Amino acid sequence: MSNTTELLKRGAELFPGEVVTTAHVRHLDLPLQAGKLALITLDNGFDHTKPTTFGPGSLLKLEEALDQVEAEAAAGKVVAVAITGKPFIFAVGADLKGVELLKEHGDALAIGKGGHEVFKRIAALPVPTFTFYNGAAMGGGVEIGLHCSYRTVSSGLPAFSLPEVFLGLVPGWGGCTILPNLVGPANAVKVIIENSMSQNKQLKGKEVFELGIADAIFEPADFLEQSILWAAKVLKGEVTVERPEIDRGDNWDQCIAWGRAVADAKVHGAAPAAYRALDIMAAAKNASLGDAASLQQGFDAEDAALADLIMGGELRAGIYSFNLVQRRAKKPFGAPDKSLARPVSKVGVVGAGLMASQLALLFARRLEVPVVLTDIDQARIDKGVGYVHAEVDKLLAKGRIGNDKANKLKGLVSGHLDKAAAFGDADFVIEAVFEEMGVKQNVLAELEAVVSPTTILATNTSSLSVTEMASKLQHPERVVGFHFFNPVAILPLLEIVRAEKTDDASLATAFGVAKKLKKTAVLTKDAPAFVVNRILTRFMGEIQNIIDEGTSFETVEKAVQPLGLPMSPIALLELVGPAIALHVSETLHGAFPERFTVSENLAEVVKAGKRGFYIWQDGQQVLDPEVLALLTFGDSALSEEQVRERALNAVAQEIGLMLDEGVVGEAQDIDLCMITGAGWPFHLGGITPYLDREGVSERVNGKKFLAPGLASVPA
Repeated sequence: MSNTTELLKRGAELFPGEVVTTAHVRHLDLPLQAGKLALITLDNGFDHTKPTTFGPGSLLKLEEALDQVEAEAAAGKVVAVAITGKPFIFAVGADLKGVELLKEHGDALAIGKGGHEVFKRIAALPVPTFTFYNGAAMGGGVEIGLHCSYRTVSSGLPAFSLPEVFLGLVPGWGGCTILPNLVGPANAVKVIIENSMSQNKQLKGKEVFELGIADAIFEPADFLEQSILWAAKVLKGEVTVERPEIDRGDNWDQCIAWGRAVADAKVHGAAPAAYRALDIMAAAKNASLGDAASLQQGFDAEDAALADLIMGGELRAGIYSFNLVQRRAKKPFGAPDKSLARPVSKVGVVGAGLMASQLALLFARRLEVPVVLTDIDQARIDKGVGYVHAEVDKLLAKGRIGNDKANKLKGLVSGHLDKAAAFGDADFVIEAVFEEMGVKQNVLAELEAVVSPTTILATNTSSLSVTEMASKLQHPERVVGFHFFNPVAILPLLEIVRAEKTDDASLATAFGVAKKLKKTAVLTKDAPAFVVNRILTRFMGEIQNIIDEGTSFETVEKAVQPLGLPMSPIALLELVGPAIALHVSETLHGAFPERFTVSENLAEVVKAGKRGFYIWQDGQQVLDPEVLALLTFGDSALSEEQVRERALNAVAQEIGLMLDEGVVGEAQDIDLCMITGAGWPFHLGGITPYLDREGVSERVNGKKFLAPGLASVPA
């Protein structure tokens, strides 16, 4: 028994629940009398909804297949070996469920070494090797192909990536070492660093070919047949694959420096994975695809980086985030039985401003039912409907929808001044009017008078009490909070708010609609500002207090950089808009005056009609002198560390209180909201794992938010 086999068997014992991928070997006579091909098909026995992965048991199965084809190649029974996947799926990399079970550095090191030892055997076969990327390929699924002599890709391939850095790992089975030597450092940095850190951006089949990762591209209808014919032509010498000369001079170093700049812009040095990947890629400048010894140095570095990162907090936080958005989001905590949901065949939107128009477009696109807008005059209605039609035209121009779909969507969205005529037969009506309690109460009262007894009345309020809003209605049980985040088309989160009298049928209908809208729905209690706005307002309020007391803007900006947030607090304030930020802080000050303040400086900025604190001057962002003239500051300046500690203490306290109040069911729901609604860094695991890791939770609340092993290395 080889050392690799022993490693993998040990790994399989640690991960008894693995869905094992089998490597089926079959033999085909190649066209053009080119000889016999051994074709290995990776298949876990399930359809495409359960993608093929590599755990230790799967690598053992692949090793068995390689034992067979290696012997056949040595005996002259096959002239080539090819690898492909089951329908629609090639392979999506290492099985993360196994990775999160690992408790020892040595076991983590074995996973890296085991994968390398198996994949290296492909490159060492005595015959040419081919990968046919027929479907989705990620991580180790991409890397197995990099060890082959040649690669083809389907033009219909929907997703291809090395997402490891996104999760807190490095491409550790050859990706960091082989890819820059195959396609050059610039393309490798794009795939491994830039795409991964841009919310795990996926490549399509055409891009895989254009980057030089694949040597040929074929249509999906006869992809396997065309790939096999192409392989035969390569073997017969009818096709010669020419790859570009790799520049190993200063260009290589410049590409790595660019990668570091990308990482700095995204995480500000707060997460190690990208930098470890770039170190390995920098050293790969001295490697060569034909030199096994030089590649081995890179593989050893990948093993070490993998083991260190697997045993570190970032990966565990990344896997925790992944599980939240992939699993928890699909089964919202506390949602009623979906069988209680009522059908929705027509939607009404009260208001025709920008937010209302965005909602109308979303409902029309996802539900494909009639959507009617109303407002106080025809001009506003026409503008709202016009916005939707213009957005549909943009989708058509970009080729994202066809003519028939565009005409259908435009036909679904209309406007009407008369609420009775507009909403009399609607099943779901959402209001998106001015954020003022009296206005919203009046709108709901008008709606109740004209809609059917079973119509759901939803409010897109960002901070007001849904219970109070519904309190004057005859049927408050059908009112539900339905809080979207701006921009509606991009941010996935939808906070679904259960008021005191909301019934299960109304709530179930709201969750059913959210699912059709493809939104991440989280159930929240009817508490001031719900989840995201309450946490962000506490965070931003503390930052604003610190500035008002006398700490410089520059110090505050630098203080929060280690959090790796997508933007600084000041930039976030400008994105939200000072007027909205002020309104939410006033609402929360009314509810919790001891913790939420209303900044006089912010009020002055709003009063002056200013959009924020900064202006652009000669290509530089500088403090607006007109805004500075409005502000007054104290003389208490904090250090960066003091700023960070005070802001995080405030956030930890607020989250602890929210969990005590039952605003959401569990801390995981807080993190799901912050990741999908506020862009809180995926690699941090949201907010609570970060507060736990930094010791803030225990310092403030006397305990951690999460159980050991949930977003950390198991004890």
